[in-house]
Amino acid sequence: MLNWLGLWQKKAKIVFLGLDNAGKTTLLYMLKKGSAGQFDPTQQPCSHELKMGRIRFRTFDLGGHAQVRHTWREYYLTADGVVFLVDMSDPARFEESRKALADLLQAPELEGRPFLVLGNKIDKPDAADPHQALSGLQLSNRLVGKETDRVPQGVRPIEFFPCSVIRKQGYREGFQWLAKFL
Repeated sequence: MLNWLGLWQKKAKIVFLGLDNAGKTTLLYMLKKGSAGQFDPTQQPCSHELKMGRIRFRTFDLGGHAQVRHTWREYYLTADGVVFLVDMSDPARFEESRKALADLLQAPELEGRPFLVLGNKIDKPDAADPHQALSGLQLSNRLVGKETDRVPQGVRPIEFFPCSVIRKQGYREGFQWLAKFL
């Protein structure tokens, strides 16, 4: 699975963040077990270990509701990269996602760390257009390009990939992009 994602022989701590109901737990279970199910909202941080081949990942499944976002810092302090999930089927929360993402991008502890932003749930009939999401998240002029494998000093690698975790679409390309910067 890690080879498929472009992470073979990479050692990194990646944190999965985003608002509640964005699909963080579903993505982690998809990566761990190859399938997903229905999950209750994450109430407390849960640690997950992904082991494939000789690679071990320690991941933390953190709740995304407003009351627990202040605890994210404890987990991202030693992160090598961030995967931030956005629910594309809930454009009414793009502003809330934008604020949470902006706080992370301004965190000094995450300076220079690559950010993979996954616009999840594109399979839903009410999913927003990717351009609408980029506008709502105010990311359009911050992206480095999907084909980029190097950025100038002082430029943070950040890219947006629309995806459907349930249908196993789009996130592979995102992880392959992220792997270039880890």
